[in-house]
Amino acid sequence: MRLSPDEMIFWQYGVIRLNGTILFTWGLMLMLAVGAKLVTRKLSTDLKRSRWQNLLEIVVTGIEKQIEDVGLSHPEKYIGFLGTLFLFVATASLCTVIPGYEPPTGSLSTTVALALCVLVAVPLFGIEEQGLTGYLRSYVEPTVIMLPFNIISELSRTLALAVRLFGNMMSGTMILAILLTITPFIFPIAMSTLGLLTGMVQSYIFSILAAVYIAAATRDHKSKPEPDATPESTNNDSKRPTHG
Repeated sequence: MRLSPDEMIFWQYGVIRLNGTILFTWGLMLMLAVGAKLVTRKLSTDLKRSRWQNLLEIVVTGIEKQIEDVGLSHPEKYIGFLGTLFLFVATASLCTVIPGYEPPTGSLSTTVALALCVLVAVPLFGIEEQGLTGYLRSYVEPTVIMLPFNIISELSRTLALAVRLFGNMMSGTMILAILLTITPFIFPIAMSTLGLLTGMVQSYIFSILAAVYIAAATRDHKSKPEPDATPESTNNDSKRPTHG
């Protein structure tokens, strides 16, 4: 029983290896790229639209709504990154019905790469929204003592993203493999269906967590404007004599 697609070696020359993780990842990327090209080749603005365009609009609108609900006011800026994360993880889970295929998200190297993408994207979006000085200032708020804790928080949540996705995806694969060896085929089929649902949930959770981190980085920390008139000045103004 394989614990990871890394153990599937298709080609090797010295220290260079072509394992299952690399092959399935690039195959999945190629499938998503070709699928996106085919779906978007004949987009229409008329009332009559193809079924593929209707499906595409439902997916895009749904992702934008989720991004906006997280707290990002302009979801169109982030849909390219967050939508790609969601579609990659979700498609990797759905393709488990293909014989011989193992999801690349079952490898820790893939989940670490996805988490590192989030680690890089968070400061990039934060700097774009607040500027370099404004973003770096958030690390020392409310006091400079918080600087090391904020840095540790950035690194620890990246590790948590990678381990959470890897653990959840690998556990479903391992349970299914164990059940196939000790039970008839009917029960594992039901578990496989449950695994597809679990994969979709994990893709949603991963994307939402990435959106939450980006929302925290792009939040404006400007101080509230001072009121134009204080109660004291208002009272003093009311006591001044008026001249007719």
